[in-house]
Amino acid sequence: MGKPGGHGGKKGKKVRVAFRRNRTKPARRNDWTEQAHQADGHEIDAQHSESVVPKGELSRQRTVKADEDKEPPSDLQHGVVLAMRGLYADVDDGDRIWPCTVRRVLRTRLIEQRHPVTVGDRVGFRVDPAEDDRAGEGVIEWVRPRQGELCRRVGRRIHTIVANVDQAIIVSSAGQPDPRPNLIDRYIVASLAGRITPVVCMNKIDLDQAGCAASLLKVYAELGYEALVTSAIEGTGITELRGVLAGKASVVVGQSGVGKSSLLNMVQPGLQLRTGEISEQVNKGRHVTTTASLIRLEIGGFVVDTPGIRSFDLSTVPRSQYELHFAEFVEHVAHCKFPDCSHTHEADCAVKAAVETGRISQDRYESYVRLFEDSSDPIS
Repeated sequence: MGKPGGHGGKKGKKVRVAFRRNRTKPARRNDWTEQAHQADGHEIDAQHSESVVPKGELSRQRTVKADEDKEPPSDLQHGVVLAMRGLYADVDDGDRIWPCTVRRVLRTRLIEQRHPVTVGDRVGFRVDPAEDDRAGEGVIEWVRPRQGELCRRVGRRIHTIVANVDQAIIVSSAGQPDPRPNLIDRYIVASLAGRITPVVCMNKIDLDQAGCAASLLKVYAELGYEALVTSAIEGTGITELRGVLAGKASVVVGQSGVGKSSLLNMVQPGLQLRTGEISEQVNKGRHVTTTASLIRLEIGGFVVDTPGIRSFDLSTVPRSQYELHFAEFVEHVAHCKFPDCSHTHEADCAVKAAVETGRISQDRYESYVRLFEDSSDPIS
């Protein structure tokens, strides 16, 4: 329980946020022509002092109070964000779905994020009483602190794909497209960093004639991750997948074409989610799901179906923490010679020694090195 802060015992901390561009004043006056016309031939007294540049970054910011720990006003309606549509959020309050915009102060305070509200957020919103109940729109004024979130970096901003989920079902495929272990590892690291339990699912197992995909899945099972084998075509593993999803808040992720929507259609017949074909020329899936959407399950809980991706920027996670999210590394890290060992080039590295003796998979180690080298984190 935090101590009351500010005046009147209100919780929250003050933070500095940037002014909108149309609210800032130019440092130098540039209306000399207009002043000359107004002077009608008379001399214009120059200013005795003038600020050419602002005093600093603080002069371009304003103070707002971050009330994330504060309870919402009692007159707000509450709901869960089902989907984002541009600047609008579809919010389910249990009785109906409201299209809602986001209060400006939320957008300003979270300007570094791609959007201050995402699918799965539990929000408080207010509907204009002047609006007709059937055509009204709401304004989101409060967002409950998130518990489990999956994030990645898009350009210079952080994109929270989904919030408040318990587990991430990481779907790969035995073929069409071929499995990508490095992408699976990226999802595992992002899930664990966001306090989400990863579950690895190998779909299209009917295409695994050589058993390579099953061997890959076995690696993750031996590391302690829950591992599922499925086929949306033959119905293999659907009962097991349904059991994993029941009563939980889940997000289904993976590259395009691995069959995420097809699996959900099998789990809950009648969903009729759109599915796509695989491009034979490049053996890659086409993007059919374009936005993340929350689906309530008849077996209890909900699942968020997400668009397929072909890359996943992990720079939201400091690369010094990658070792914590490779389960087989943890017992060896303490035995490295250097306390800040990156396990890539240092001498007397216990992790590299474990790779040489076979206690750590060579493929997993190479995946770690690739993640480490691809990271844009300049500090850790």
